[in-house]
Amino acid sequence: MGKSSKMSRKKKVEKTNNEKPDSPQEIPAVREMTEEDLETPKELMGPTRWTNKQRVLVIACRGLSFRDRHLMKDLISLMPHSKTESKMRRGDSLYAANEMAEMKNCNKCLLFEGRKKGDLYMWVSDVSRGPSAKFQVENVHTAGELKMTGNCLMASRPFLSFDMSFSSKEKPHLLLLKEMFVQTFGIPKGYPKSQPFFDRVYSFSLVDDKIWIRHYQILPEEDGSLAEIGPRLVLNPIKIFAASFSGETLWENPKYVTPNATRALLKKMKAGKYAHHVQSKAAYEASRPKESTYKVDETDEVFNTLPTDSEDEGFTDGAEASQESGKKRKKSKPNKVKRKKLKQMQEEEELAAV
Repeated sequence: MGKSSKMSRKKKVEKTNNEKPDSPQEIPAVREMTEEDLETPKELMGPTRWTNKQRVLVIACRGLSFRDRHLMKDLISLMPHSKTESKMRRGDSLYAANEMAEMKNCNKCLLFEGRKKGDLYMWVSDVSRGPSAKFQVENVHTAGELKMTGNCLMASRPFLSFDMSFSSKEKPHLLLLKEMFVQTFGIPKGYPKSQPFFDRVYSFSLVDDKIWIRHYQILPEEDGSLAEIGPRLVLNPIKIFAASFSGETLWENPKYVTPNATRALLKKMKAGKYAHHVQSKAAYEASRPKESTYKVDETDEVFNTLPTDSEDEGFTDGAEASQESGKKRKKSKPNKVKRKKLKQMQEEEELAAV
């Protein structure tokens, strides 16, 4: 037993000595590129790594109307890289949204704020470094309200189409808003919950210094036609701040009018309408002629009839007298008690006569 164990140990030592310590690793064979690889780009050859880790926190304050809530749900369904959180109280400061975004590991934030059950405001903010922009949302139409025929695939990536005015150097605030929209509404490439194809378009156009947002589906036909599927809304920019929900004001819209001011103007217009009606009526009565404006023939007095003798004395004709007598009120019948008394009186008189 001892000799066999020693022989086996010697063999193992010889094997280890024969092996080279610095043996080169096996070099994999280089695969030559085929024609198919040259025709297909790298983007379509396989799933790419997710490098742009943009996440958006969509949150709302208490006091939203039903249409505003449906609009927020439509945006959440169209943004697979979004996360939600419970509603914020009205008394809480908007700066608390930054803490919520950090807890949810989000670097962008969409906050919806409702006032007076009719006015909707939207904040677009970069939580990490800023900036943040405040908009008034007008002309809201949700996807369920429009009832369009289009239908896009769930969690697909959209094209972002901007008007030429967003790239003009004369309006630098539009360049900033364009970059914020791209980072917020654009789905990152290779996001795990998204699909690697494009079948819809977000359209951002500037009309009357307001941003009109439309959502279209790219139809499967080859002509590249579009079909609107909603939602649609109009953003009226108010201010742009340097930090997230705070900081120095970088830009302010000089043409912006608050909803309270517009409602006050409408009330004044209605009050002015009533006052104008009263003034016009008084002016008409003042300008109305008191005398006849047409020529009168003096000889027309000949045809005026004279009053009759009966009319002068105050008598009436027989027909008129009968009409007046017919109009007189008829006497009412006596009561039951009086009838009984009258019957008793008649019976007593009859008995006395007998």
